[in-house]
Amino acid sequence: MRCPKCNYEDSRVIETRAVEDGSVIRRRRECPKCGRRFTTYERMERNKVLLVVKKDGRREAFDRQKVLKGMIRACEKLPVSLEALENAVSSIEEELYSLGVGEVSSASIGEMVANRLKDIHHVAYVRFASVYREFTDLKNFIDEISKLLEKKEGGKDQR
Repeated sequence: MRCPKCNYEDSRVIETRAVEDGSVIRRRRECPKCGRRFTTYERMERNKVLLVVKKDGRREAFDRQKVLKGMIRACEKLPVSLEALENAVSSIEEELYSLGVGEVSSASIGEMVANRLKDIHHVAYVRFASVYREFTDLKNFIDEISKLLEKKEGGKDQR
């Protein structure tokens, strides 16, 4: 594995750990030349291609990084760990592939992301929902926040 700092062609594995229910291997590595430590993830490559059908009918390959970037943007300046977001994206990806279909709508993925963010942090959820559901006025925000408050007052949530 090439060092991201000095581009040296070899590295030493310091720690190996299975994550995400054993479907991913996380390795901490160290460059013997410059001493930089970095993390790599190994995932099983999937044989099946999953296409995302956009609102306008275009199709593109599913990209987990695109989902992760959207979740990171919703969580900016909030106390949400990258690990929590990566786990959520992996959960979404597993759910999508387990459906056994070759195509899935972007709306379905958006709902999955919104549901995961609702469990992670309510403010991140409202941020994401405001863009994803295209809130056009303050009433949309108030309605969505009211729904969250009703659930919270029901004794279930404290986020």
